[in-house]
Amino acid sequence: MKHAEGTFHGSDSIDLYCQSWRGEGRSRAALAIIHGFGEHSGRYTNVVSHLVPRGYAIYGFDLRGHGRSPGQRGHIDSWEEYRGDVKNFLHMIFMQEPKQLVFMLGHSMGALIALDYLLHDPAGLRGAIISGVPLEPVGVAKPFLVLLARVLSRVWPHFSMPLGLDPKGISRDTEVVKAYQADPLVHGKTTVRWGTEILKTIEWVKTHAAEVSIPLLMIHGGSDPLNSPDGTRNFFEKVTFPDKKMKIYPGSYHEAHNDLDYGQVMNDMAQWLERHR
Repeated sequence: MKHAEGTFHGSDSIDLYCQSWRGEGRSRAALAIIHGFGEHSGRYTNVVSHLVPRGYAIYGFDLRGHGRSPGQRGHIDSWEEYRGDVKNFLHMIFMQEPKQLVFMLGHSMGALIALDYLLHDPAGLRGAIISGVPLEPVGVAKPFLVLLARVLSRVWPHFSMPLGLDPKGISRDTEVVKAYQADPLVHGKTTVRWGTEILKTIEWVKTHAAEVSIPLLMIHGGSDPLNSPDGTRNFFEKVTFPDKKMKIYPGSYHEAHNDLDYGQVMNDMAQWLERHR
């Protein structure tokens, strides 16, 4: 397996860290990963180890304010920054993988970023896998914190505070949780401006589900304690595009691809990708 690292210019010329994995031969298709809040692109080893041997080139990048990319931890001035970063990231992949089909995998906050992106600009994407999307977050959007974020966002947008996510909610696999907690590239900080931007984006995405225009696979852990699977179910029901599929994994926590039954999750992903090649 070949692993490469580098940077690309984000929407405002910020240099964002990226990496890729590929097999020895010619790739059959490419998959672009958009990671979740507080984590980074290096936490998708199950995806890489399962799909690269099947001929997929995997690309990932660290969102601004995350991992090895610069920026205040957990801060954006506007959601359009994420959208522009993804656009430039995909453009890089299109240039490196000419004539190849390109899919997107977004997890958690990355799933929201992916949905927002494909609703605005789906050109060039063959399909998208949406994992654990935070359309119905549990326990973090408390009324007091929402009010505080909206007030401070106008006067002190960079004010930072812990998001308060419980690491034990990411997986039933205790080793995954321990690795997450020990990972120096993982953080739990966010800013009030990020808070108002994600709330605004959640509401916008919810109201535009009928505008999905590319094949969609939505997956969610049935016992996800961070983002309720009801958010995925409700969005899926409103999607009118006929090529759509939903998989809810009973008992799985937030990171279905890192949970105890990740093998089934990865097999389902691989089969869906194969059907759309």
